[in-house]
Amino acid sequence: MSRRRYVARGVPGGYRIWDSKRRRWWGDHYELCPDDLLAELNGGGDYVKITALLKRYRAVKR
Repeated sequence: MSRRRYVARGVPGGYRIWDSKRRRWWGDHYELCPDDLLAELNGGGDYVKITALLKRYRAVKR
């Protein structure tokens, strides 16, 4: 099994997504763990699905 590129890490107040290839944070700060977003980033990487998931998590944040 290969190593996952994107990993959710706990930070004070929620979660952030760590890009292990570029060694920097990716995306926003999330209050809930974005499991389905991580699965799509590490899996197929469909742009439309990723965009929809990002919009959904931003709406939950408000």
